[in-house]
Amino acid sequence: MTAKVREIALGAAAALFIASAADAQPADGRQNVTSVVLVHGAFANGSGWRTVYDDLMARGYRIAIAQNPLTSLKDDVDATRRVIDRQPGRVILVRHSWGRTIITEAGIHPKVAGLVYVSALAPAVGETTAQQYEGFLAATEFVIDTQSDGFVSLEKFKAGFVADATDRDTAFLRDSQVPINKSVFATPLTNAAWRTKPSWDAPGART
Repeated sequence: MTAKVREIALGAAAALFIASAADAQPADGRQNVTSVVLVHGAFANGSGWRTVYDDLMARGYRIAIAQNPLTSLKDDVDATRRVIDRQPGRVILVRHSWGRTIITEAGIHPKVAGLVYVSALAPAVGETTAQQYEGFLAATEFVIDTQSDGFVSLEKFKAGFVADATDRDTAFLRDSQVPINKSVFATPLTNAAWRTKPSWDAPGART
């Protein structure tokens, strides 16, 4: 299976899972879920959600994609909250990769009806992202390749993030990304929304 075909297939699987999570919300008199907010990971931007976006739009959901600055956990959480604020009704908050930490912190927002973790772990209060990376050699090697300004280098982007992509696609993806500040991985969480909000895990899907 080519990388593009796999991307489409897994994107469709993620969209179906997210839609199922939205539809699973109880009819308890509150406003129904009408919006899905997608949060990208590190070494990526919101365009990586395109396949999922198209699928969910076709299902009738309002979709918004947070574009995080990747400069600090607080900055990324604030950016995500601003997107949530603008949505009508209740929201399903979806994350991938580094986004798991963002939605775990931002998910206590009163508009958030539930969380979907796409191929990722869910950190606890007081835990850092770096602690969750422990034991994952490829991720660790990628993150420690840091430039003098504190931002993670993209020199190992292909090996660490898109190993099966063509060189041409890899070059575009690498050169269009916003590097992430390494300090974000050492910032402990102060909230864990999955403890109080319905949450789902889609371990086999990736954007």
